[in-house]
Amino acid sequence: MLRFGPRATAGALLIAGALAVAPPAGAATAPGQVFAPNPVADLGIQTLTDQKDVDYFSADPNLRRAYRRVTLTDLASPAALSGTYVAVKSDTGPAAANTGAGFIFTRDQDQFEQVMAYYWITQAQRYIQSLGFGSTLPAVNRRQVGVRINQFGGDNSFFRDTKTDITLGKGGVDDAEDAEVIVHEYGHSVQDAQVASFGTTADSGAIGEGFSDYLAVTVSAAVAPTPDPACVADWDSTSYTSTVPHCLRRVDGTKHYPEDLRSPREVHADGEIWSRALWDIRQALGARLADTIIIRAQFDFTADTTMLAAASDTIAAAGVYGRAAQKAVTAAFAARGLA
Repeated sequence: MLRFGPRATAGALLIAGALAVAPPAGAATAPGQVFAPNPVADLGIQTLTDQKDVDYFSADPNLRRAYRRVTLTDLASPAALSGTYVAVKSDTGPAAANTGAGFIFTRDQDQFEQVMAYYWITQAQRYIQSLGFGSTLPAVNRRQVGVRINQFGGDNSFFRDTKTDITLGKGGVDDAEDAEVIVHEYGHSVQDAQVASFGTTADSGAIGEGFSDYLAVTVSAAVAPTPDPACVADWDSTSYTSTVPHCLRRVDGTKHYPEDLRSPREVHADGEIWSRALWDIRQALGARLADTIIIRAQFDFTADTTMLAAASDTIAAAGVYGRAAQKAVTAAFAARGLA
Protein backbone atom coordinates (compact mmCIF):
# COMPACT_ATOMS: atom_id res chain seq x y z
CA MET A 1 0.00 0.00 0.00
CA LEU A 2 1.24 3.46 -0.83
CA ARG A 3 1.69 5.89 2.05
CA PHE A 4 1.04 9.56 1.40
CA GLY A 5 2.66 12.41 3.27
CA PRO A 6 6.18 13.26 4.40
CA ARG A 7 8.47 10.84 6.12
CA ALA A 8 11.88 11.64 7.61
CA THR A 9 14.92 10.10 5.96
CA ALA A 10 17.86 10.77 8.20
CA GLY A 11 21.18 10.42 6.46
CA ALA A 12 20.12 11.59 3.00
CA LEU A 13 23.09 13.14 1.21
CA LEU A 14 23.29 16.58 -0.32
CA ILE A 15 24.10 17.30 -3.96
CA ALA A 16 24.35 20.62 -5.72
CA GLY A 17 20.94 22.26 -5.78
CA ALA A 18 21.07 23.66 -9.29
CA LEU A 19 23.29 24.40 -12.24
CA ALA A 20 24.62 27.96 -12.21
CA VAL A 21 21.95 29.86 -14.11
CA ALA A 22 20.27 33.03 -12.89
CA PRO A 23 16.66 32.31 -11.84
CA PRO A 24 13.74 34.30 -13.27
CA ALA A 25 12.74 37.33 -11.22
CA GLY A 26 10.53 36.37 -8.31
CA ALA A 27 11.25 32.64 -8.56
CA ALA A 28 11.06 30.65 -5.34
CA THR A 29 13.09 27.71 -4.06
CA ALA A 30 12.39 24.81 -1.70
CA PRO A 31 14.20 21.73 -0.39
CA GLY A 32 13.54 18.45 -2.16
CA GLN A 33 14.67 14.83 -2.22
CA VAL A 34 15.52 12.87 -5.37
CA PHE A 35 17.56 10.07 -6.87
CA ALA A 36 20.63 11.37 -8.74
CA PRO A 37 20.36 10.09 -11.34
CA ASN A 38 19.10 6.72 -10.08
CA PRO A 39 20.08 4.19 -7.37
CA VAL A 40 21.82 1.68 -9.65
CA ALA A 41 24.07 4.25 -11.33
CA ASP A 42 24.67 6.19 -8.12
CA LEU A 43 25.42 3.30 -5.76
CA GLY A 44 26.80 0.87 -8.36
CA ILE A 45 24.54 -1.95 -7.14
CA GLN A 46 23.23 -3.95 -10.11
CA THR A 47 21.09 -6.29 -7.96
CA LEU A 48 18.54 -3.67 -6.91
CA THR A 49 14.95 -4.47 -7.88
CA ASP A 50 11.67 -2.59 -7.75
CA GLN A 51 9.90 -4.69 -5.08
CA LYS A 52 6.58 -3.07 -5.94
CA ASP A 53 7.57 0.45 -4.90
CA VAL A 54 8.45 -0.54 -1.35
CA ASP A 55 10.84 1.88 0.34
CA TYR A 56 13.45 -0.64 1.41
CA PHE A 57 16.13 2.05 1.03
CA SER A 58 15.54 4.15 4.14
CA ALA A 59 16.25 1.41 6.67
CA ASP A 60 19.55 0.39 5.05
CA PRO A 61 22.49 2.76 5.72
CA ASN A 62 24.06 1.92 2.37
CA LEU A 63 20.93 2.16 0.23
CA ARG A 64 19.75 5.29 2.04
CA ARG A 65 22.61 7.12 0.34
CA ALA A 66 20.60 7.01 -2.91
CA TYR A 67 18.29 9.69 -1.52
CA ARG A 68 19.84 13.07 -2.29
CA ARG A 69 18.78 16.39 -0.85
CA VAL A 70 18.55 19.16 -3.43
CA THR A 71 17.22 22.65 -3.87
CA LEU A 72 14.21 22.89 -6.17
CA THR A 73 14.56 26.11 -8.14
CA ASP A 74 12.46 28.28 -10.44
CA LEU A 75 9.23 27.58 -8.54
CA ALA A 76 6.28 29.92 -8.92
CA SER A 77 5.69 29.38 -5.19
CA PRO A 78 7.48 27.26 -2.58
CA ALA A 79 4.16 25.51 -1.90
CA ALA A 80 3.65 23.46 -5.10
CA LEU A 81 5.56 21.83 -7.99
CA SER A 82 4.80 24.38 -10.68
CA GLY A 83 7.45 26.69 -12.02
CA THR A 84 8.96 28.46 -14.96
CA TYR A 85 9.87 25.32 -16.90
CA VAL A 86 7.59 22.56 -15.64
CA ALA A 87 4.19 21.98 -14.06
CA VAL A 88 3.67 18.54 -12.53
CA LYS A 89 0.33 16.77 -12.33
CA SER A 90 -0.38 13.37 -10.82
CA ASP A 91 -3.16 11.06 -11.95
CA THR A 92 -2.25 8.43 -9.35
CA GLY A 93 -2.11 10.26 -6.04
CA PRO A 94 -2.34 13.62 -4.26
CA ALA A 95 -0.28 16.47 -5.61
CA ALA A 96 3.00 17.00 -3.79
CA ALA A 97 2.88 19.92 -1.38
CA ASN A 98 5.50 21.58 0.74
CA THR A 99 5.17 20.13 4.23
CA GLY A 100 7.16 22.89 5.88
CA ALA A 101 10.37 20.90 5.57
CA GLY A 102 10.12 21.02 1.77
CA PHE A 103 9.29 18.28 -0.71
CA ILE A 104 10.89 15.37 1.14
CA PHE A 105 9.32 12.06 0.10
CA THR A 106 10.45 8.47 -0.44
CA ARG A 107 9.90 6.11 -3.34
CA ASP A 108 6.83 4.42 -1.82
CA GLN A 109 5.02 7.77 -2.14
CA ASP A 110 3.74 9.07 -5.48
CA GLN A 111 4.92 12.53 -4.52
CA PHE A 112 8.54 11.36 -4.80
CA GLU A 113 8.08 10.82 -8.54
CA GLN A 114 6.52 14.25 -8.88
CA VAL A 115 9.56 15.83 -7.24
CA MET A 116 11.85 13.81 -9.53
CA ALA A 117 10.04 15.06 -12.62
CA TYR A 118 10.14 18.69 -11.48
CA TYR A 119 13.78 18.66 -10.43
CA TRP A 120 15.23 16.84 -13.44
CA ILE A 121 13.33 18.72 -16.13
CA THR A 122 14.31 21.99 -14.47
CA GLN A 123 17.92 20.83 -14.34
CA ALA A 124 17.83 19.85 -18.02
CA GLN A 125 16.59 23.29 -19.01
CA ARG A 126 19.12 25.01 -16.75
CA TYR A 127 21.89 22.93 -18.31
CA ILE A 128 20.81 24.00 -21.80
CA GLN A 129 20.79 27.63 -20.65
CA SER A 130 24.24 27.22 -19.11
CA LEU A 131 25.54 26.53 -22.63
CA GLY A 132 24.39 29.99 -23.71
CA PHE A 133 20.96 29.17 -25.15
CA GLY A 134 18.71 32.05 -24.22
CA SER A 135 21.59 34.50 -23.77
CA THR A 136 24.33 34.42 -26.42
CA LEU A 137 22.35 31.90 -28.49
CA PRO A 138 18.62 31.53 -29.23
CA ALA A 139 16.54 30.07 -26.40
CA VAL A 140 15.72 26.36 -26.59
CA ASN A 141 12.48 25.03 -25.09
CA ARG A 142 12.36 27.82 -22.53
CA ARG A 143 8.69 27.23 -21.82
CA GLN A 144 6.60 25.54 -19.15
CA VAL A 145 6.16 21.85 -19.98
CA GLY A 146 3.31 19.90 -18.43
CA VAL A 147 4.27 16.53 -16.92
CA ARG A 148 1.83 13.83 -15.87
CA ILE A 149 2.67 10.95 -13.55
CA ASN A 150 0.20 8.47 -14.94
CA GLN A 151 -0.74 4.79 -14.70
CA PHE A 152 -2.21 4.64 -18.21
CA GLY A 153 -1.94 0.89 -18.65
CA GLY A 154 1.63 0.48 -19.84
CA ASP A 155 5.20 0.70 -18.62
CA ASN A 156 6.06 3.46 -21.04
CA SER A 157 6.59 7.20 -21.21
CA PHE A 158 6.11 9.64 -24.06
CA PHE A 159 6.02 13.24 -25.24
CA ARG A 160 2.95 14.51 -27.15
CA ASP A 161 3.71 17.28 -29.60
CA THR A 162 -0.01 18.02 -29.97
CA LYS A 163 -0.17 19.11 -26.33
CA THR A 164 3.56 19.69 -25.69
CA ASP A 165 3.37 17.59 -22.55
CA ILE A 166 5.16 14.56 -21.12
CA THR A 167 3.59 11.46 -19.59
CA LEU A 168 5.70 9.30 -17.28
CA GLY A 169 4.28 5.81 -16.85
CA LYS A 170 4.24 3.25 -14.07
CA GLY A 171 4.98 -0.46 -14.00
CA GLY A 172 8.14 -2.23 -12.92
CA VAL A 173 10.39 0.58 -11.73
CA ASP A 174 8.14 3.59 -12.23
CA ASP A 175 9.64 5.71 -14.98
CA ALA A 176 9.80 8.90 -12.94
CA GLU A 177 12.14 7.22 -10.45
CA ASP A 178 14.89 7.32 -13.08
CA ALA A 179 16.21 10.75 -14.05
CA GLU A 180 17.42 9.51 -17.42
CA VAL A 181 13.92 8.42 -18.47
CA ILE A 182 12.61 11.84 -17.48
CA VAL A 183 15.30 13.74 -19.38
CA HIS A 184 14.96 11.43 -22.40
CA GLU A 185 11.33 12.48 -22.76
CA TYR A 186 12.34 16.09 -22.27
CA GLY A 187 14.72 15.63 -25.20
CA HIS A 188 11.72 15.11 -27.47
CA SER A 189 10.21 18.32 -26.12
CA VAL A 190 13.49 20.12 -26.88
CA GLN A 191 13.51 19.00 -30.52
CA ASP A 192 9.81 19.80 -30.94
CA ALA A 193 10.49 23.34 -29.71
CA GLN A 194 13.31 23.73 -32.23
CA VAL A 195 11.54 22.04 -35.17
CA ALA A 196 7.77 21.65 -34.97
CA SER A 197 6.57 18.03 -35.28
CA PHE A 198 10.13 16.74 -35.51
CA GLY A 199 10.48 13.03 -36.23
CA THR A 200 8.01 12.31 -39.04
CA THR A 201 10.16 9.67 -40.80
CA ALA A 202 12.16 6.60 -39.80
CA ASP A 203 15.45 8.49 -39.98
CA SER A 204 14.28 11.61 -38.17
CA GLY A 205 12.49 9.47 -35.59
CA ALA A 206 15.76 7.62 -34.96
CA ILE A 207 17.58 10.95 -34.59
CA GLY A 208 14.96 11.95 -32.02
CA GLU A 209 15.50 8.81 -29.97
CA GLY A 210 19.27 9.00 -30.27
CA PHE A 211 19.41 12.65 -29.25
CA SER A 212 17.05 12.05 -26.33
CA ASP A 213 19.21 9.19 -25.04
CA TYR A 214 22.25 11.42 -25.42
CA LEU A 215 20.63 14.39 -23.66
CA ALA A 216 19.67 12.08 -20.79
CA VAL A 217 23.25 10.99 -20.17
CA THR A 218 24.91 14.36 -20.73
CA VAL A 219 22.54 16.16 -18.32
CA SER A 220 22.88 13.31 -15.84
CA ALA A 221 26.68 13.56 -16.05
CA ALA A 222 26.59 17.34 -15.56
CA VAL A 223 24.40 17.18 -12.44
CA ALA A 224 25.37 13.87 -10.82
CA PRO A 225 28.33 12.09 -12.49
CA THR A 226 28.51 8.28 -12.20
CA PRO A 227 31.12 5.70 -13.30
CA ASP A 228 29.24 4.45 -16.40
CA PRO A 229 27.67 7.53 -18.00
CA ALA A 230 27.02 5.84 -21.36
CA CYS A 231 24.43 3.49 -19.83
CA VAL A 232 20.91 4.91 -20.20
CA ALA A 233 18.29 4.37 -17.45
CA ASP A 234 20.20 1.89 -15.31
CA TRP A 235 17.43 1.70 -12.67
CA ASP A 236 14.31 1.63 -14.83
CA SER A 237 15.81 -1.13 -16.99
CA THR A 238 16.28 -3.54 -14.07
CA SER A 239 12.64 -4.53 -14.57
CA TYR A 240 13.11 -5.80 -18.13
CA THR A 241 16.80 -6.61 -18.68
CA SER A 242 18.81 -9.59 -17.47
CA THR A 243 22.31 -8.60 -18.57
CA VAL A 244 24.66 -6.61 -16.35
CA PRO A 245 25.08 -3.71 -16.38
CA HIS A 246 21.37 -2.99 -16.72
CA CYS A 247 20.80 -0.43 -19.48
CA LEU A 248 17.76 0.56 -21.48
CA ARG A 249 20.25 1.36 -24.25
CA ARG A 250 23.84 2.59 -24.44
CA VAL A 251 25.24 5.58 -26.30
CA ASP A 252 28.64 3.96 -26.93
CA GLY A 253 27.56 1.06 -29.15
CA THR A 254 29.08 -0.05 -32.45
CA LYS A 255 26.20 0.25 -34.94
CA HIS A 256 27.00 1.62 -38.39
CA TYR A 257 24.83 3.28 -41.06
CA PRO A 258 23.15 1.89 -43.12
CA GLU A 259 23.86 -1.84 -42.62
CA ASP A 260 22.84 -1.87 -38.96
CA LEU A 261 19.45 -0.25 -39.47
CA ARG A 262 16.69 -2.52 -38.13
CA SER A 263 14.45 -4.23 -40.69
CA PRO A 264 11.67 -3.31 -40.37
CA ARG A 265 12.83 0.05 -39.08
CA GLU A 266 12.65 0.69 -35.33
CA VAL A 267 13.53 4.17 -34.19
CA HIS A 268 14.94 3.30 -30.76
CA ALA A 269 17.30 0.66 -32.14
CA ASP A 270 18.33 2.81 -35.10
CA GLY A 271 18.81 5.79 -32.82
CA GLU A 272 21.83 4.06 -31.31
CA ILE A 273 23.73 4.98 -34.49
CA TRP A 274 23.01 8.67 -33.91
CA SER A 275 23.63 8.65 -30.18
CA ARG A 276 27.05 7.01 -30.66
CA ALA A 277 28.06 9.77 -33.07
CA LEU A 278 27.01 12.39 -30.52
CA TRP A 279 28.88 10.52 -27.78
CA ASP A 280 32.05 10.52 -29.88
CA ILE A 281 31.72 14.26 -30.45
CA ARG A 282 31.48 14.67 -26.67
CA GLN A 283 34.54 12.51 -26.12
CA ALA A 284 36.52 14.55 -28.64
CA LEU A 285 35.45 18.08 -27.71
CA GLY A 286 34.26 17.86 -24.12
CA ALA A 287 30.65 18.02 -23.01
CA ARG A 288 30.03 21.76 -23.14
CA LEU A 289 31.33 22.46 -26.64
CA ALA A 290 29.90 19.23 -28.01
CA ASP A 291 26.46 19.89 -26.56
CA THR A 292 26.45 23.47 -27.79
CA ILE A 293 27.18 22.31 -31.34
CA ILE A 294 24.72 19.41 -31.19
CA ILE A 295 21.82 21.51 -29.94
CA ARG A 296 22.63 24.54 -32.09
CA ALA A 297 22.65 22.38 -35.24
CA GLN A 298 19.10 21.18 -34.59
CA PHE A 299 17.67 24.59 -35.48
CA ASP A 300 18.60 23.75 -39.08
CA PHE A 301 16.95 20.32 -39.12
CA THR A 302 13.65 19.67 -40.86
CA ALA A 303 10.90 17.50 -39.41
CA ASP A 304 11.64 14.79 -41.98
CA THR A 305 15.42 15.09 -42.12
CA THR A 306 17.67 12.14 -42.89
CA MET A 307 20.62 11.06 -40.78
CA LEU A 308 22.98 12.08 -43.57
CA ALA A 309 21.42 15.55 -43.89
CA ALA A 310 21.35 16.08 -40.11
CA ALA A 311 25.00 15.01 -39.85
CA SER A 312 25.86 17.55 -42.55
CA ASP A 313 23.99 20.28 -40.63
CA THR A 314 25.86 19.39 -37.45
CA ILE A 315 29.22 19.47 -39.21
CA ALA A 316 28.34 22.91 -40.59
CA ALA A 317 27.39 24.14 -37.10
CA ALA A 318 30.72 22.91 -35.77
CA GLY A 319 32.53 25.10 -38.29
CA VAL A 320 31.51 28.17 -36.29
CA TYR A 321 33.80 26.90 -33.51
CA GLY A 322 36.86 26.40 -35.66
CA ARG A 323 38.55 23.92 -37.92
CA ALA A 324 39.52 21.49 -35.16
CA ALA A 325 35.94 21.26 -33.88
CA GLN A 326 34.60 20.70 -37.37
CA LYS A 327 37.19 18.01 -38.04
CA ALA A 328 36.25 16.17 -34.83
CA VAL A 329 32.54 16.27 -35.63
CA THR A 330 33.17 15.06 -39.17
CA ALA A 331 35.25 12.16 -37.87
CA ALA A 332 32.53 11.16 -35.40
CA PHE A 333 29.89 10.97 -38.11
CA ALA A 334 32.25 9.30 -40.59
CA ALA A 335 32.87 6.51 -38.08
CA ARG A 336 29.12 5.79 -38.13
CA GLY A 337 28.85 5.94 -41.94
CA LEU A 338 27.17 9.35 -41.90
CA ALA A 339 29.88 11.54 -43.45
